[in-house]
Amino acid sequence: MKTLRNLPIFTFLFLLVFTLMSAEAVPPPSPAGGNYLALDGANDHAVLDFETFGLLMPKGTDEFTFEAWIYPTKLPKQIDAVILSQQVQLYFRNLGPDRDFLLIGGAHLARAVGHAEMASGFLNFSPNQWNHVAFQGGKGLNTAVIVNDVARISQGEQGITLADDLSDAGHPQDFTIGGFGENIRSQIHGDHFWGHFAGYIDEVRISTVTRYNIAKGRFTPPKKRAKFKNDAKTVALWHFDEPMGTRKFSDTSGNAYHLVGKNGAEIGGEFAAVEAEGKLATIWGRLKQ
Repeated sequence: MKTLRNLPIFTFLFLLVFTLMSAEAVPPPSPAGGNYLALDGANDHAVLDFETFGLLMPKGTDEFTFEAWIYPTKLPKQIDAVILSQQVQLYFRNLGPDRDFLLIGGAHLARAVGHAEMASGFLNFSPNQWNHVAFQGGKGLNTAVIVNDVARISQGEQGITLADDLSDAGHPQDFTIGGFGENIRSQIHGDHFWGHFAGYIDEVRISTVTRYNIAKGRFTPPKKRAKFKNDAKTVALWHFDEPMGTRKFSDTSGNAYHLVGKNGAEIGGEFAAVEAEGKLATIWGRLKQ
């Protein structure tokens, strides 16, 4: 019976490639450290039930920032891949070969009358790497979508009438991360569907303030601030640092907006990356014996 050390070189190469392919599916560590939300892009998502929690943003909110760290593994065609939804719409679109990706942000604010603010920008948006994305704006302020250190500004407010319960928004009323559990035709762009995000999401923060000074640039949080903190302007903050495989995700803001994973949405993390590297090291060690 052959031992591992007598395996022919092509067998070792097969094992090496197989192991590396397995490791490739695992992202590098999150910039914020710890674990993250893992989504396969089929129909899994995290949800906050509207009937229980209602709208996230307090009535009369004048400023907002919605942001997250994301690691997309697929960039869909004819699908608007949903990052966040409800009072925020933050999603991206594949514009085709050799073109940038369109990141679109929208906020539905419960003011005296239903109101929405929309902004979009053609921004470099790369798969298989961590990107910081944000959408911010407010009453009397320009709105902006942000990817890493690039911002696209929409001058002034673009308002449309909405019902207070979002029934005119064209998608489910629940707050969700990663999609809705089904593809839904976009009322804004009839040739596209709101679909699902494939990849990893970390550090989702919702704030009642504009967090980034557009005039100064350099929007990507440095490593020491990549893990967002709570303050008086934080409505919800999900670190996704629960143990791997967990399907309930705690809000650390103190407002108890705890998310539930649906259709397989769960915590992934650094342990998987270490495990993949460990398998490769084990194979190499055995072959050297």
